[in-house]
Amino acid sequence: MDVQNIKTLGDLKKAGYESKTIKDELRNNLRDKISKGETVFEGVWGFENTVIPELERAILSRHNINLLGLRGQAKTRLARLMVNLLDEYIPVVEGSEINDDPLHPISRYAKELIADKDDDTPISWLHRDERFYEKLATPDVTVADLIGDIDPIKAANLKLSYADDRVIHYGMIPRANRCIFVINELPDLQARIQVALFNILQEGDIQIRGFKVRLNLDLQFVFTANPEDYTNRGSIVTPLKDRIGSQILTHYPETVKIARTITEQEANLDTRQSDSVYVPSLAKDLLEQIGFEARESEYIDYKSGVSARMSITAFENLLSTAERRALKSGIEKTTVRLSDFMGVIPAITGKVELVYEGEQEGAAVVAEHLISNAVKTVFGDYFPKIEKLERSNEVSPYQDIFDWFFNESTFELPDDATDAEYQKALDAIIPLKQLLMKYQPDTTDADKYFLKEFVLWGLAEYKKLSKDRYTEGYEFKDIYGSYISKNL
Repeated sequence: MDVQNIKTLGDLKKAGYESKTIKDELRNNLRDKISKGETVFEGVWGFENTVIPELERAILSRHNINLLGLRGQAKTRLARLMVNLLDEYIPVVEGSEINDDPLHPISRYAKELIADKDDDTPISWLHRDERFYEKLATPDVTVADLIGDIDPIKAANLKLSYADDRVIHYGMIPRANRCIFVINELPDLQARIQVALFNILQEGDIQIRGFKVRLNLDLQFVFTANPEDYTNRGSIVTPLKDRIGSQILTHYPETVKIARTITEQEANLDTRQSDSVYVPSLAKDLLEQIGFEARESEYIDYKSGVSARMSITAFENLLSTAERRALKSGIEKTTVRLSDFMGVIPAITGKVELVYEGEQEGAAVVAEHLISNAVKTVFGDYFPKIEKLERSNEVSPYQDIFDWFFNESTFELPDDATDAEYQKALDAIIPLKQLLMKYQPDTTDADKYFLKEFVLWGLAEYKKLSKDRYTEGYEFKDIYGSYISKNL
């Protein structure tokens, strides 16, 4: 339909336009996309077999929806992507505050205008991008904010009494007529405000300050809620839950691969940063594993959750740490090192909710624990597993490395070492090269130095080497030599 040439109600009728409710719009367009095999929710990963099928079923059922999940589980993103299921344009009575459908007007303004001008009634076209409204539920939200109230200034300017319904100032919900309306963190909304939504969800109408005005609103409601809120800050009142058609549970990424895809998609990098800093594949896996470790950690409140935003900001910090080092060294390109992971600690500490034991340890110490546990978990995917108890008649695959450290006693990796200095230091440990050739023969030249450093950290986490932090970097020692030196 050529919307540019349809400017009046008469033009609209001649074009054969048929009105649809917003729920039918969503349903029809979703049916069309599914039939064509198109991806409906672009850029959302890990929900293909869980959340998205349930969401599609809810849309096909014409339900209002509650997305229930911990923070950072793409609840709001899913709601925003529903806009893509709307028709590109819809007609509205020009000047209407509540997006009146020209063929089915509901406001007094639109009805009177159509009664006066009939087919000459001017219409405008509303693009789907303008049909999304969002409100964060906070304790200070009022019924007037959402539904509307009497406007004394309007009454004075128009010289109307408060008995005239033209003095009403519509709230956000009537103004979102024929749109998607999202209320985030629904349990934070006071119970008496939730009650005000009952009629809108069930009967689709509103009443303001006792006026006999019944606006048959047409909305698609999407609510989001965090299960933690049900006990800590509030709850969804039972009659309101009863009026929400589908409640859909979201979840965190189930694999490191999916988590990596999300992080790489969402990280806010400029081209200079991404071009100048190379990130080995193992470093990306390790970064995501930190999030998985955090969700299992005894120091972190699992009910609060660990947002996917933690991995995203940690990835940004990781590249910035390497970038800063390169700038100080005066070089154009560098590769992420394992020691650069200390730069992600601020991104971790601000994203996790610690339990009592975690508070006693301290946020920074907990973050270091998570990095250490991630190294330990991933280590077995690349190199032979290290057992706590080894048989005396078996030679460890790492024995040559242990012997090297026993003979050399101390090995240092400064944080600000140039790439040449860093590579030269790791190349000096000949057994590391031999270990990589045996167990990771396909490692690229760009990744091998990160992998060499990873071996040292892994052996330290399994208590086979001693790793100590000093002011300017890390020092690795033979575990027994370290023990002897500490007791001399």
